[in-house]
Amino acid sequence: MSEAVIAGVGMTQFGKFLDRNLKSLCEEAVRDALVDANVQPSQIECVFFANAAAGVVTGQEMIRAQSSLRNTGLAGKPMFNIENACASSSSALNLARATVVSGQYECVLVVGAEKLTHEDKRVSFGAFAAAVDLEETLDATIGTGTGSVFMDIYANKTRKWMKNAGVEIEDFARVCVKSRLAGSLNSKAQFRRTTTIEEVLNSRMVSDPLTLFMCSSIGDGASAIVICSAEFARKLGVKVPVYIKACSVVSATGVPGAELVAVSAARLAYEEAGVGPEDIHVAELHDASAPAELIHYENLGLCQPGEAGALIRSGATSIGGRISVNPSGGLLSRGHPVGATGSAQIVELTEQLRGQAGSRQRPGAKVALAENNGGQMSGDSAVALVTILTT
Repeated sequence: MSEAVIAGVGMTQFGKFLDRNLKSLCEEAVRDALVDANVQPSQIECVFFANAAAGVVTGQEMIRAQSSLRNTGLAGKPMFNIENACASSSSALNLARATVVSGQYECVLVVGAEKLTHEDKRVSFGAFAAAVDLEETLDATIGTGTGSVFMDIYANKTRKWMKNAGVEIEDFARVCVKSRLAGSLNSKAQFRRTTTIEEVLNSRMVSDPLTLFMCSSIGDGASAIVICSAEFARKLGVKVPVYIKACSVVSATGVPGAELVAVSAARLAYEEAGVGPEDIHVAELHDASAPAELIHYENLGLCQPGEAGALIRSGATSIGGRISVNPSGGLLSRGHPVGATGSAQIVELTEQLRGQAGSRQRPGAKVALAENNGGQMSGDSAVALVTILTT
């Protein structure tokens, strides 16, 4: 079996672009990824296209890859359309890697893209409303907030977790301050203005205890990744090969008390990659809300239960810290165009491992982790993926 190597990455700026469509976003991300990899469209053997909400927001169903990529020089290639909630593009990465490792293909492309901005915000929020089991009875507090149903879900989880977590509301604000600082250093980020603990706490309440600044925003964007075999990477002259050492996916069982999907996915990824949480230098975590980042510290073994608050206060997860978390700005600041989020995490981590992250760089980064999840079922994410990259 061959190892899978990331040969090139590209992404658009994330933000709200009423004047751009999926085609425009995809064309930019794909072009940049191919140039970065020094690959021609003719050398791409297969495309894995991830999108979660085009059907709801734009009405485009079934052939999203074929329609979105028709002007990229990739027309006629095998294309697979992948939808897996907020974990769509990390799921595409999982499948793309498998085809390279197995020897089926030598060079493939992953594209994650989303167009969530709509003149009617109810349409945008409606894209999230169906990312739950519609026949499952939700907590009575779900749907009582002023944002999307998922912020109510995150708020409900947060209230329960806080009881024994050793955190204070200011710790959530610290996550936001850290993320906004990182976003201010990222030219592709949706939010580039720094903030303060006081401003975060005084922003509008969305769903108690989540204030506006503690919630990720809707947005648009695309990101793309060229994945190839180690031998093909050598032929391309890739200077700093980034190896996909693990990419584990776990879906929720719906059984009360079952191990959280992120915990399971992390355990499998660590085992496959032959590393542990103590080996991680830089991580991109699915911080759809500020408390989610702290919860993931525990889920991924970055700290012991009850120590997440102490970890954020210590500065160890800040840019340049022992384990830099969300140096891209994360979902809170880089943005969360759902189908592009997982692949955007990989773009950031690839740049970190190459030493190309500029003022966001974690010095000496050699091992990186991405955690991406999506949907909601029985009190847990419906799916989670953990990917580990090394040089």
